[in-house]
Amino acid sequence: MSKSDKFKGLEVGYDIPALPGMPAAEIQTPCLILDLEALERNITKMGRLAKEMGVRHRVHGKMHRSIDVAELQMKLGNACGICCQKVAEAEVFARGGIKDILVTNEIRDPVKIDRLANIPKFGARTIVIVDDMANVADLSAAAQRHGTQLECLVEIECGGSLAGVSTIPEVVELARAIDAAPGLKFSGIQAYNGVAQHQRKYGDRKALIDASVIKVRDAVDALKKAGLKCDIIGGAGTGTYYFEGNSGIYNELQCGSYAFMDHDYGQDLDKDGKPIDKREWEHALFILTMITSHKRPDVAICDAGLKVQSMDSGLPVVFGREDLTYLAAADEHGIIIDPNGTLKVGDKLRLVPGHCDPTCNVHDWYVGVRNDTVEVVWPVSARGKSL
Repeated sequence: MSKSDKFKGLEVGYDIPALPGMPAAEIQTPCLILDLEALERNITKMGRLAKEMGVRHRVHGKMHRSIDVAELQMKLGNACGICCQKVAEAEVFARGGIKDILVTNEIRDPVKIDRLANIPKFGARTIVIVDDMANVADLSAAAQRHGTQLECLVEIECGGSLAGVSTIPEVVELARAIDAAPGLKFSGIQAYNGVAQHQRKYGDRKALIDASVIKVRDAVDALKKAGLKCDIIGGAGTGTYYFEGNSGIYNELQCGSYAFMDHDYGQDLDKDGKPIDKREWEHALFILTMITSHKRPDVAICDAGLKVQSMDSGLPVVFGREDLTYLAAADEHGIIIDPNGTLKVGDKLRLVPGHCDPTCNVHDWYVGVRNDTVEVVWPVSARGKSL
């Protein structure tokens, strides 16, 4: 499909917020925009850091749900593959040409297991995590039925998850069962500490990951004694990647939000006590919104309300405007405090969402901007793929 065919029949303002080549000032709101230069710098930096630490980076696709962003992460960041959370997401990425996919979730429903076992037919290495012996038998039966191979990681509960096995003997027992099961391959350990990611203080995050590293090291040693090798020892997120990456135990990172950097993650503090969105990562994802009413001198109304963003991690922040405060939202509108009366109807603002993952999931398109011009428009490929 040519670039022109890709957008054939789509009308700006009805089907799509912008088209490549348009001035950024003409982008329809509300929509998601990407600062392409910031995005590229974030991706390139994480790729360099992973290389320096001697680990691979398997980017987390549940954050952006975009084949185009994933391809950019592989091109500029040397990502080895992608993580996702749902079988439907994995199917989208596999059909889009991604060749190495890890589903970081237990898949138990028979229909979903059957679909998972079909994914290798798209030419994608397909990996899934396991924490229960009965699941091994079900995965094995599906792989044999399709004539495919599923690789499995044993999930270790290491912080903030009710899933995952808790003891080293359980890890070994489950790994042995996977290794012996037809159609399956034991490939290692999944050990992601979710609680640690949003502990604001650097030292608090480090303490939690230090404990996880000890548990994972013990598991790896026990598996080695049992004659089982771990190709993947994975985990880590944007808030802790430097701990796992420098541990000498983990060999794959699973960072996602670093590429876009939402407001909540950006409030984590680095070792000097400074927010990481000022020191480590740039904001690259924004909700572009327009002022639609300003009847009160100190209050403006914008067109970005609840339906275009997730507020589970708090309200968005107006990017580059410390004088403005996003106060509250209705379904279709946002209330912005404008104490100096600087805004006028038609003005456009960039909002940094509180949580990028669920915000991206309610949009159809990313509008990529460089030098005040729309350079690319990418679909949110796996939007709504929750099955």
